[in-house]
Amino acid sequence: MLDTYDMRKTDMPDEMRVLLDQYPRDSWAAHPGFAEKTRHWLGAHQMFRQLAERVRLDAEACLDRDLSPETHAERLMQYGGALVGNLHGHHGWEDRSYFPELSAADPRFDAGLAVLEQDHVDLDKVLAEFTRHANRVLQLSHLDPPQAREEVAQVHSTSAVIEAFLQRHLGDEEDLAVPIILHHRLRG
Repeated sequence: MLDTYDMRKTDMPDEMRVLLDQYPRDSWAAHPGFAEKTRHWLGAHQMFRQLAERVRLDAEACLDRDLSPETHAERLMQYGGALVGNLHGHHGWEDRSYFPELSAADPRFDAGLAVLEQDHVDLDKVLAEFTRHANRVLQLSHLDPPQAREEVAQVHSTSAVIEAFLQRHLGDEEDLAVPIILHHRLRG
């Protein structure tokens, strides 16, 4: 699925994992530098994962006729809109504020941050396509329900790409950023 889009398919370079070796994921919550702001940031990431899954599962349920087209359209507007709007806001904030803060604290990781910023650009393209298909579902659900169902298949496909992309991107972002935060006692 990701092959359709121009997105990174490789893991972060090993040199970007230097601090992760010192601050492994299972030790983060117990670290004294693991502040509430970092918990909220990670919580937002978990919300994005859940929203992406919800949108995909709802599309599957609609395609399987376990969810009515009307209910699907309502849920798509709610959950799909929340996913797209919040991702755009979150990534914009990271690019303008969060990543520059991490770069200033530890410029060794600028190459990794540049990779994550490019991920944001690439994800924006997929979100635009998802939005186009979702809007067509919403319009067609009133005008031509059989054609709306065909468009739901596109929403399903694109939402699966978003879900897979977020799994990789958010994990990489967390593995790069949280160790920098802990090491330099940022965001306390």
